[in-house]
Amino acid sequence: MVAPDWLPDSEALNCMQCQARFTFTKRRHHCRACGKIFCSLCCSMKSKLVYMENKEARVCLSCHQILQAGKLYFHFILLFSEKSDSYNPHPNNPSDYCSTVPISQQLNPPNSNPTVLVPSGVLKRDGTQRRSAEPKQVMFSDGIRPGGDLTELDGSNDTSLPFRRTGRIQKKVEKQGGQSSPKTRRVRNTNNQRNLIPDDGLPPLYTKIEGTSDILLYFLDEESEPVIFAVNKNLFILVKMLNLDCCVKRSVWCFTSRGMCTVGQNEIIILLEVVEDELSPPRDIFMQYSNIYEEASKGNVINDLGYSIFNQNFLGNREHGGFLYITPTFQCLQKLILPEPPYLIGILLQKWETPWAKVFPLRLLLRLGAEFRYYPCPLVSIRNRKPVFFEIGHTIMNLLADFRNYQYMLPQNRGVFIHMEDKKTVISFPRNRYDDLMKVVNNSNEHVMALGASFSTEADSHLVCIQSEEGNYQTQAINIQNKVRKVTGASFVVFNGALKPSSGLTAKSSIVEDGLMVQITLESMNALKEAIKNMLDYTIACGSMTSPQPEELICIQWVEEDRIVNMGVKSPIDGMSMSSVESIRVHKATDYVGENRSIRWTEVFFIQNEDTGSRWEPVDLSRLGEMLASSFCIAMTPHLDRLKEASLTKLGLRVRLDSESVGYEIGGNNEKLPDFYMNDLDSALIPVIHGAASQNQDGPIVMELIFHVLD
Repeated sequence: MVAPDWLPDSEALNCMQCQARFTFTKRRHHCRACGKIFCSLCCSMKSKLVYMENKEARVCLSCHQILQAGKLYFHFILLFSEKSDSYNPHPNNPSDYCSTVPISQQLNPPNSNPTVLVPSGVLKRDGTQRRSAEPKQVMFSDGIRPGGDLTELDGSNDTSLPFRRTGRIQKKVEKQGGQSSPKTRRVRNTNNQRNLIPDDGLPPLYTKIEGTSDILLYFLDEESEPVIFAVNKNLFILVKMLNLDCCVKRSVWCFTSRGMCTVGQNEIIILLEVVEDELSPPRDIFMQYSNIYEEASKGNVINDLGYSIFNQNFLGNREHGGFLYITPTFQCLQKLILPEPPYLIGILLQKWETPWAKVFPLRLLLRLGAEFRYYPCPLVSIRNRKPVFFEIGHTIMNLLADFRNYQYMLPQNRGVFIHMEDKKTVISFPRNRYDDLMKVVNNSNEHVMALGASFSTEADSHLVCIQSEEGNYQTQAINIQNKVRKVTGASFVVFNGALKPSSGLTAKSSIVEDGLMVQITLESMNALKEAIKNMLDYTIACGSMTSPQPEELICIQWVEEDRIVNMGVKSPIDGMSMSSVESIRVHKATDYVGENRSIRWTEVFFIQNEDTGSRWEPVDLSRLGEMLASSFCIAMTPHLDRLKEASLTKLGLRVRLDSESVGYEIGGNNEKLPDFYMNDLDSALIPVIHGAASQNQDGPIVMELIFHVLD
């Protein structure tokens, strides 16, 4: 097999398979096997290619079917088929994993919980489970790394890419004699990310405190301001000792970051329970913040349900394995030091729990909630506690995920919810997750299709998977305190198309661990997949063929678009809400360096963008963003010291392009920028904006770019 001839981008305005028009968010992808151009949905598969030395590469669906003789799920099943002297569920029969107890009884269990059998474990309980060889990578929904080179239409397949990101390009901005326009030249990386934490102590104090003996009083006084430590020149940690008598009745160290946003990372809170006679915050937590900042500066950011793993002793115990990071929902946030949204809260994990953080974090989150009787999970990190999971053992996840090398796992679909009510289960698919759901359909085999769901705030309870001391998995449910349980959430669903017509059943549903197993006929499986492809609702009636009424209904419904993004975020220009506004973090843009400080572009919000029928190409929009950012930074670099003195360190540039009007707004701290800066900005931005407006003959485009002034 030889390398194909690649079609140039200009020859394909539409996907060559489904004819979908390419936009800023629907990008071009070249098939590495045939060289044609497709959208992410039609070019979403991976196959090993001979001319690439058998490395996996992105290929279109047609080429994948030709190259792949076997089906992916059969491969998974064969990997985990194990012989045993005792009875184990048969890997080719998913129904073996199901409890025989009816759903109505499982949701309202008696004193004893039903035990669920599942296949044999792959990790040994000797603490030698293999950790992932690479950090968590963040991808755009079509496979592009967000915040990477916005003009890059195909992501690299080289998994070592994050390790090669040694930092942003920096340009020195300076004026040459007699010229009014600033000039740029590349400079070496400055030391603005240099770690200030000493080898044997805490970071330097940023808060001015009279005498070191008074520091503990500052920590203990809940009325005083938090103590601020400087981890580096642009990352500060606010620390306070709090008595959370409002909820969990524990004393904690509250650590809150300020400055993670400068590297495109959500701010992070860690609530660590205070141990006896502990008079100062542990140094290890500051080191953890420093590591997160350093990784984020390379493009390896942590998102909701993301994780970080330790490879050494942490907080005096080698059994501490890492952190799971979550977005709070129903938890109490009183007394906490809250940063500007968006932010995450880190929960300390034990080593035995880290495989679940990698493979199925929602299961771990809810299991911690059941352990501490706090819905959906506690926010406080408890040191030296007993792990809630041990050896992987018998779980259906062995069929759906790779616990050895973490090469594949159950697909988690944002915005997909599973709501179980009396005799009815509703599975909601948001319309803007169609591409993700089609990947699930295309990656499934003829008989089995599985997908993970998100945690639902509309449910008042949720299924939880509990592992007993013997290693068996049991199903329980936890709910919001003092609230009647009406809607129970589930974490995943498996559709099994092996039900025979001779069974006398139209379909059958069972709870398995913290999810749902739906057994249907092969004809129903094909109809379900076809309904998903056509974005149609589909209902499965469970029960006997001879029964006049179904015992239960499984309703697959397409719902409004999932817009749970950037909740609580506000524009620095005028405080306009950015809740539900899509954005992309920028990790590889250029830093522009002045005499003492630099300015960095970190994010772009798409407030309004009429994609349908637009003449704008993705490359055009990305270049526009880069041109605006470059012009803005060059114009503002001579004024960075003045901006810092005025506490204008976070700036927003909002640009509107319409066929009838164009313009821009700039501000910080919810105020417009003073007129002093406008002459330089007008000279830099107006030519770029008018040039872009001359190409825009369609609907309006409004985008807001975010910048940070750095020391």
